[in-house]
Amino acid sequence: MLLVYTHKISPRVKYVFRHICTRILGVEVDFTTKIENFIAHDSLKMSYTKQQLGNEFFIKSHDIMFDQGLSDIEVHVHDWGDTKGFFFIGEKASLPFDIFASSFYLLSRYEEYLPHVKDEYGRFTATESLGFKHDFLHQPVVDIWAYKFKEAVQQQFPDFNFPERAYSIRPIIDVPSAYDYKLKGIMRTIGGTFKDLVQFKFKSLYLRFAVLLGFKHDPFDTFKYIINRQKLSKNKFLFFFLIGDYSTYDKGINANKKSFISLIKHVADYCNVGLKVSYFAIDDEVILKKEKNRIEDILNTPLQASRQSFSRLNLPESYRNLIDLEIKEDYTMGYVNHIGFRAGSCTPFLFYDLDYEVQTPLKIYSYNLLDYALLKNKSLLDKKQVLNEVIGQVKKVNGEFVSVFHNYTFTDIDKWKGFKELFNIILDSGNES
Repeated sequence: MLLVYTHKISPRVKYVFRHICTRILGVEVDFTTKIENFIAHDSLKMSYTKQQLGNEFFIKSHDIMFDQGLSDIEVHVHDWGDTKGFFFIGEKASLPFDIFASSFYLLSRYEEYLPHVKDEYGRFTATESLGFKHDFLHQPVVDIWAYKFKEAVQQQFPDFNFPERAYSIRPIIDVPSAYDYKLKGIMRTIGGTFKDLVQFKFKSLYLRFAVLLGFKHDPFDTFKYIINRQKLSKNKFLFFFLIGDYSTYDKGINANKKSFISLIKHVADYCNVGLKVSYFAIDDEVILKKEKNRIEDILNTPLQASRQSFSRLNLPESYRNLIDLEIKEDYTMGYVNHIGFRAGSCTPFLFYDLDYEVQTPLKIYSYNLLDYALLKNKSLLDKKQVLNEVIGQVKKVNGEFVSVFHNYTFTDIDKWKGFKELFNIILDSGNES
């Protein structure tokens, strides 16, 4: 166990030390404000305060770790070996940066509470982030800093054996609409037909009726392929089905359709299933509760995981609503058009509510890659290179690679050609010893 001496045991200190020491490095941590207890401890120990007590392992603490609420903090990012660091504390400490304060800044999404420009869907964009502006979005810096901390601690405590963790993957399948043409209802089918005619989309018109008449397979119905891949993988896939009502933004299948319910139940026999929260449910707890009850009735089991439509988040309200409804995991945190680490970590973390200054029970799985972000790369070779680079970043710190693909990603539609191969690269990376 690591014992940390600090002048004040704040909720922020406890939160971030447990993420870095326990979740990433696998070491239990405890805290004390009593010097005599600190001196008596005969295993791993460090001081995290303003002044070093003696010759102990010491990191000078930043004021942010003892604040409440938000304050106007200047963040100066510096080069640190092959990565970046901020909250510089000088060379006298055991590390030149307060990695706990900087990790807290990223994990709590402090910057997302500050004034920023949102996109058309009201989302915090990658280009507004510190990671993008200072070119470290592509690195899981919190985990990298944790390993730098581990290395420095081992120099002072060479006999202590840190446990090793293994690289893992968590494949996510997002299903905004299970079918392109099937189960859309008569009015939507007529509307779609009219739209195809007006826009001279005769290929789409032909395919629509070929599917509806049973001559062709619906292009979005890739579930048999995905389930077959699941059977060959040791990693459980996690599906998110949209079952909210039809709206301007959400155009899924009516959740009362028996064929759709049967599909969800069939997928749940092989994979884990969560709720894709509809656009308007994100800000409305009444709608969210209705959708939660709907998916629980289908699955006949309590809902564990959610993912918000359009990867849309309003902090802290979006997460508070999930907590109120006792949803345990969320998979929304990430960037739609950029590959990387929105919260700076490839280790799942608990949501910290900055307004209430409390660690919540909601576990955040921040995704590192959404299939759309790979479309920027024209050739399949370039896509593979970018994918392998981000997988490599996660492997360096033995983290968890979280990717989001859609059911239609596995179709033969031109822009998605080669994505089955990319998905297999991810699965193979998880099977390697």
